[in-house]
Amino acid sequence: MKIGELAHRTNTQVETIRFYEREGLLSEPGRSGGNYRIYGDEHAERLSFIRHCRGLDMTLDEIRVLLRFKDAPTENCRKVNDLLDEHIGHVAERVRELKQLEKQLKSLRDACLCAQEAQHCGILNELTVIAKKPAASHGREGHVHGAHSGHGALPAGHKH
Repeated sequence: MKIGELAHRTNTQVETIRFYEREGLLSEPGRSGGNYRIYGDEHAERLSFIRHCRGLDMTLDEIRVLLRFKDAPTENCRKVNDLLDEHIGHVAERVRELKQLEKQLKSLRDACLCAQEAQHCGILNELTVIAKKPAASHGREGHVHGAHSGHGALPAGHKH
């Protein structure tokens, strides 16, 4: 199948497929006589595996490790277990950060309990006060690190 068909079959953008190829997660496909990339079922299966791992918020490096073991089925999977245990720890930390973020947002929401003129809005006024503080004191405080980008993230505009 050509790249467009693989994209449709796996519900993945063409640019994302090419990105995974450049990152070495998908093997380079064969070429047709007209120099079109030709993909097989193994590419679709691997791409689905990658997308599922990305859906579990795994980084590209974590997925690389999993794929190495998937490609070596007789190896001992202890490192796979260790990887997942570490990932579970990261997820637990993000849950704690999200709970802290929720608490901060609720506190901010309590600053304006009724609809009024924007100039008297407690939320806007509180955000303005916070924004005037030195950057180090409010930069990413309470923000869930890694929730939007970071190590193993896709380029802007790409979906997993």
